[in-house]
Amino acid sequence: MSTLLQANERKEFKNSARRRIREAGNFPAVVYGNKVDSTSIYLNSADFIKTIRETGRNGVLTLQVNSDKYSVMLHDIQTDPLKNEIVHADFQVVDMSKELETTVNIVLVGEAAGTKEGGVLQQSLHEVTVKGLPQDIPSQIEIDVTNLGVNDTITLEEASVAKNIEITHDLTEAVASVLPPRQEEDIDSGEQQDSPDEEDVEVISEKNNEE
Repeated sequence: MSTLLQANERKEFKNSARRRIREAGNFPAVVYGNKVDSTSIYLNSADFIKTIRETGRNGVLTLQVNSDKYSVMLHDIQTDPLKNEIVHADFQVVDMSKELETTVNIVLVGEAAGTKEGGVLQQSLHEVTVKGLPQDIPSQIEIDVTNLGVNDTITLEEASVAKNIEITHDLTEAVASVLPPRQEEDIDSGEQQDSPDEEDVEVISEKNNEE
C-alpha cells in the first residue's frame, strides 16, 4: 500500500492567492496523466518532504485531491535554493500495470582503491533513464567503485538493477573513473630560464659603466 499524500484543488490563480498558499506553509503543484485532466493543486510542504524521504524520489504515492485518489510519481520539482523552499511540483498519474520510463540518480558507493594512491575519483554520469513498472522503479542506482584503481573506468554494465528494470542508456557509457595524481609542472630548463632578465641586464650594464 502506497503512502497517502493529501492535496487540495487550487481554483484561484492570482498572486495574492499564491502568496496565501505559501504563507500557510503550502506550495502549488499540478497533477496529470493516464486519462486524468491536468489539475492545479496545492499541498503542505512539510508533509510532502516527509513523504518523499520515506518513499524516495521515484516512489509511487497515493495523492488524494478532494475525494479523488490517484497513484502518482513525482515527475518534477522546482526549488528556490536562496529561500530553501519548494516552488512547484509536477505529479504524474501512473497506470500500475504499464511500464514507464523515468530518470534515476546514480550513487557511487565504496572508497575507490585508486584514491588511496592519490588518484581523484571523478563521476561523469549522475543520472540514467530506466524502464519498468512504476512499483519496481528504484529510488536510485548504486555502483560500487571499491575496486576502481588509478586510470580505471567503470561503466553502466556494472550497475546492479533488478531483472524487471531496463536501463535504456548505452551500457558501455562511462559512469566514473579515477584520474592519476596531478604532477607538478616541470620547470623549464632552457636557455631562456638560464639567461638573466631585462632588469638584471640593466643592473650589470650600469655596474660595468661605473667601473
